[in-house]
Amino acid sequence: MAKKNSKTDYIFETSWEVCNKVGGIYTVLSTRAKSMQDLHKDKVIFIGPDVWTKEKSPWFEEDENILADWKKVASAQDNLKIRIGRWDVPGKPIVILVNFNQFYSRKDTIYAEMWNEFGVDSLHAYGDYDESCMFAYATGVVIESFYKFHKLEKKNVVAHFNEWMLGMGALYVKKHLPRIGTLFTTHATSIGRSIAGNGKPLYNYLAAYDSDQMARELNMTAKHSVEKAAAQQVDCFTTVSDITARECKQLLHREPIVTPNGFEKDFIPTGEAHEKKRIAARKALINVTEKLLGYEIENDALLVATSGRYEYRNKGIDVFIDSMARLEKIKQLQKDVIAFIMVPAWIDGPRADLQERLAKKKIPKDQLNHPYVTHWLRNMNHDSVLNQLDYLKIENKKEDKVKIVFVPSYLNGSDGIFNMTYYDLLIGMDLTVFPSYYEPWGYTPHESIAFSVPTITTTLAGFGLWMRKMGDERGMSDGAEVIKRDDYNFIEVSEDICNRIFEMTTKSEEQEVLLRESALDRAGLADWAHFYKYYEDAYALALDEAQERNKI
Repeated sequence: MAKKNSKTDYIFETSWEVCNKVGGIYTVLSTRAKSMQDLHKDKVIFIGPDVWTKEKSPWFEEDENILADWKKVASAQDNLKIRIGRWDVPGKPIVILVNFNQFYSRKDTIYAEMWNEFGVDSLHAYGDYDESCMFAYATGVVIESFYKFHKLEKKNVVAHFNEWMLGMGALYVKKHLPRIGTLFTTHATSIGRSIAGNGKPLYNYLAAYDSDQMARELNMTAKHSVEKAAAQQVDCFTTVSDITARECKQLLHREPIVTPNGFEKDFIPTGEAHEKKRIAARKALINVTEKLLGYEIENDALLVATSGRYEYRNKGIDVFIDSMARLEKIKQLQKDVIAFIMVPAWIDGPRADLQERLAKKKIPKDQLNHPYVTHWLRNMNHDSVLNQLDYLKIENKKEDKVKIVFVPSYLNGSDGIFNMTYYDLLIGMDLTVFPSYYEPWGYTPHESIAFSVPTITTTLAGFGLWMRKMGDERGMSDGAEVIKRDDYNFIEVSEDICNRIFEMTTKSEEQEVLLRESALDRAGLADWAHFYKYYEDAYALALDEAQERNKI
């Protein structure tokens, strides 16, 4: 264990998702920033990719006065193309955005260096590997420039790198700045995600998998190689949950420490403001559904949602749709159930015919064609969600109690249909369902209960396992249900979800209020006030290792 006798003076943290909202890692970093700033005011420096060439980043506030002296030197002497400002999130930490295009001309030299020093095999790289690694390498150069300019050799400095995309940054710092304590976090192993995404059973056979062999089989050699090297070389290797820790130990050959993901809920409305937002969200969700389907929806309809990245099997989208088809067959179902699939896909744009209807107050008397999708997709005939809806003959007829609405756009406030953010719509839901097969943590159920929305998840989600540890009661009475899931129990999971949703349709208004309060109570146990201490331990451990290394 760390001695914890050294105060951390500077923290550098790098990720592809700094000021770049792509997935769950953005939530991890952006919500943790406030806790970091509270303890290390402006000694926390985030580094992200400057990919904003055609439009301005909505999350970055440039300030040319911050670190101005160093920036001049970094530009003139180190030839770095950087912008400095603050991340527009609670805590407003300092952020450096780096343009990494200049490193492409040195790509072969960089890859050769990584092969010779750390055995990173970039030979069969493809896709986003080059882009990620050039950015990662650039972050290492940025840290080196800052470190040397400010003469931090006698300071306690840690550098934290997230996911395989930043692996080369961790390796660069390990080689060139050995006094820095390095950390590397795997939020999901590249090979584990690939095994699961290719329909192979990950959990029942985890102990038998040879990760290097699987990387070759699944054409993942380069990504797996850099991730494995970073995991093994850094001073402190971490991951987000117990379930992913087991995966890391088997596939990356090093046991990580667990730093669970917290949530900063200061921005969530409370009291009267919460109720106003909830009413507005329900109104918007029902209005879009009515204009799409061409008939009135009862105000007491149960609004259910799933969301996240479009990983059809890994996120359990297939199970969610299947459970809704089962629910429709329950004869005792009295309430309308509107199930929203809020998963960004490859869209062509918002439906003009739906926009036309939304501009009018009157509810039309006929359905639109494809009455289950709010935005046109570029691959309508080959989309997994649409194909499953077609296979199960879900048509959203008036006589159907269960209706499914696919919202395949990023809900950033300007999608053309709702024009509301995901959080502004989430608050109007009665229930969320995340039947994940592969989910290292699971911010979606975590966010849900933080917004006082009861949720269903599985034992294959890190957050689900954490809730089980905290004492998950059977059923929805505590605001959350964690369903046992394994490699082969798809039908049982679908039936269980179906039954839980049916239960929710029988609740009185008073019971629903109590459930929302229970969900919020549970969320209070999983915020950064409880979880940031794990990061402090990780920083101390990394510093201890660096200090021991430099005694030699």
